Amino acid sequence: MTDRRLTAANARVAWRGMGDVPGLLAVDGVEAVLSRPVTDLMTAPATAPASRRDRQVLLGQGVLVLEDRDGWAFIRCADGYVGYVPSAALVAGVGTTHRVGTFATHAYCDADLKSPDVMALPFGARVQVVDERRHFYQTPQGFVPKRHLRPLDRPFASPATVAQLHFGVPYLWGGNSTRGIDCSGLIAAALGACDIACPGDADLQEAALGVPLAPDAPLMRGDLVFWRGHVGMMVDADTLIHANGHAMAVTYEPIATAILRIRTTDASEVTSRRRIPGLDG
Repeated sequence: MTDRRLTAANARVAWRGMGDVPGLLAVDGVEAVLSRPVTDLMTAPATAPASRRDRQVLLGQGVLVLEDRDGWAFIRCADGYVGYVPSAALVAGVGTTHRVGTFATHAYCDADLKSPDVMALPFGARVQVVDERRHFYQTPQGFVPKRHLRPLDRPFASPATVAQLHFGVPYLWGGNSTRGIDCSGLIAAALGACDIACPGDADLQEAALGVPLAPDAPLMRGDLVFWRGHVGMMVDADTLIHANGHAMAVTYEPIATAILRIRTTDASEVTSRRRIPGLDG
């Protein structure tokens, strides 16, 4: 069965990378980047009755625009996910140099913390540094504190540490930022900050990430635990961090408690436990 989330085709066009699709115009796509801090990736243009948020894309994320029609762009993201964003949320492809490496930051009008702030940026947003001042980097969005930006060629080493940076973020179905996040969004943020390719949803992550662990194998920091439609990351042998609807936030929970609670409330058992080799926890 074709997975809608990863099928780079709509009723009119198909990405040429899919090969020949009868009846659809083959397109290479045009490179672009997101120009807003956080943009919903929709299943259809918002004018469509069944349109809903599937995931989110952040400032500076590069995408391929496969079609631009009636104010909505059909895009393919780097992780293969497809969907629709407002055309106004995209600009022509420009190189980015840094990512926001703190929970959040602001871009200011001037290199002065007392100057007006012009944009709030979440963790993981990407920017292009064009100039440097004593305490600020200048970007097209404004002046950002140096301490809040991290060069893209210096990825984080510990996905669990990145996940912990998101502690307390409110739960948001389909969310991918420190403004709001869901279970798979948390894993994608944690691994993406470490330059580890990661699909967008829990079922895709379970199929693609790491190697399976035996049911009785001891868990360690950075291991992933999957249920039907849910995923969390271990911060130590006994404690899980996950974005969950039970607390409506990113929280810590003893893994034994989480297993029992999910079994009781959702009639769901752990489907797999997976380890990504070579991580620094």
